[in-house]
Amino acid sequence: MTSKHFLNAAVACGLALASALPAAAQAPFSWNNATIYLAFTDRFNNADPSNDFPYGRKAKGAPLRSFAGGDLAGISAKIKDGYFSRLGVDAIWITPPVEQIHGALDDGRGDMYGFHGYWAKDFTSVDANVGTAAELHTLVDTAHAHGIRVLLDVVMNQTGPVTAVDPVWPAEWVRTDPVCSYKDYRSTVECMLVPNLPDFRTDSNTAVALPPALVQKWKAEGRYERETAELDAFFARTGYARAPRYYLIKWHADWVRKYGFDGFRADTVKHVDPIAWKELKREASTAYEEWKGAHPRQKLGDDKFYMMAEVYNYAIGHGQLFDIGGGMRINYFDYGFDALINFSMKSDARADEETLFSSYSALLQGPLKGRGVVNYMSSHDDDSPFDPTRKRPFETATKLLLAPGAAQIYYGDETARSLVVASAPGDATLRSFMNWDALANDPETKRIHQHWQRLGQFRRAHIAVGAGVHQMLQASPYVFKRTFESAEVSDRVVVALGLSGDKPIAIPVGGVFRDGQVVKDWYSGQRATVAGGKVVFAAASAILLIAQE
Repeated sequence: MTSKHFLNAAVACGLALASALPAAAQAPFSWNNATIYLAFTDRFNNADPSNDFPYGRKAKGAPLRSFAGGDLAGISAKIKDGYFSRLGVDAIWITPPVEQIHGALDDGRGDMYGFHGYWAKDFTSVDANVGTAAELHTLVDTAHAHGIRVLLDVVMNQTGPVTAVDPVWPAEWVRTDPVCSYKDYRSTVECMLVPNLPDFRTDSNTAVALPPALVQKWKAEGRYERETAELDAFFARTGYARAPRYYLIKWHADWVRKYGFDGFRADTVKHVDPIAWKELKREASTAYEEWKGAHPRQKLGDDKFYMMAEVYNYAIGHGQLFDIGGGMRINYFDYGFDALINFSMKSDARADEETLFSSYSALLQGPLKGRGVVNYMSSHDDDSPFDPTRKRPFETATKLLLAPGAAQIYYGDETARSLVVASAPGDATLRSFMNWDALANDPETKRIHQHWQRLGQFRRAHIAVGAGVHQMLQASPYVFKRTFESAEVSDRVVVALGLSGDKPIAIPVGGVFRDGQVVKDWYSGQRATVAGGKVVFAAASAILLIAQE
């Protein structure tokens, strides 16, 4: 198959048959079939302009490197109006809401602020630029009320850069040299990612006192006694040394215990001592069970705490072992991670659908059996997305949302938000504000969005799409099936792609659905009865997503 199967005219044929979209039906949940939406908080939706520039921060800076106004309340508003449900999303990943450095860093192109959330100043408080603790509670509670889980992005690798108003943490907490050279384990873990990004000593077991700047801050805010009492209780309960990583573990687990986050997306995983992740998983899991016990009406089930890892350049073809250099390979699944982000999807998707889908299924049902991957086509820090100029948004959606494995939608994938901003070099070009105006006013953007919605709803309603076993049924036109069987759930679907869209066509479904069974095309909403091992829908469509109700 080629991208011609996703031409707008063909897709429009299917869209014209459908009525207004309802909220997605929901199958039994599995992280292996999850559709995870990366909502870059500062760039997604601004519901409260009054919080745009606290701490003396300024709007002027390098292009797309200052705070832009997006906030937690903005995400909550979109959850409430059904935006994510209609897209078939069952998990939202938010960028770190922790308080960022107050100052700006000038790299020669202008001031840069920690709008992205990865430059922490204080891991125990919500940054006022994105909102308040109460608004974070509202976000998680609202998501849960809509059947959506929430992932917190966590950083264990570094503090924020040192600025005129943000001092460096003590030397027993962080190293300030060398910069990583990525030759082997030590030059990947015991080093700084870039200059002036102090690296936590997560390999240390030496007890350290709180950083003086943090002590001063907490005292000024009137919460020093409470924070230190909680730390004392944590170390007494666990028996951990007061080493840097255990402070970080306590602070991150507290977000789960307090707010009810369902999992972590872990940043810069290969740059942190692996044992720290396993210990974080243990403490976060304890916190999650405590939160569920205290909030039985708000929890979404009895799932265990989930963690997915950003191991930069991990590819699904690596299986369970990642080569960190110097002949050392690490199985990050053994260190608390349920899934690894698959960096190769954006290049693997250049292949035809059958090559992509069958190879991924073989890996997930073989060497990765029982493990998970999260596929994506674009992200906030990958400078080689599948379709940066958004020329192929229909193909992007079809390959991403129908591929075996979990799927990550980057905000604006579904609205063809451009990833090329000439005035914003580096990763800033990927982070323009969400194009809500285009979605509201541009017919083409609306059609693209509808395509993503239909695929997303089908995926959310059928666990077999991401978690099932793939098998091609017919090469031309291309038809495949996915089947999922467990002690609790049986789910089967058939998908046909690349149809001409000019006339109805018989699709083979024998062995999946029995004669006399009524099935539905989830793309157009049509229903038909299986006869002679085939099904024909009355109106033509370019795509068929066939399953039971």
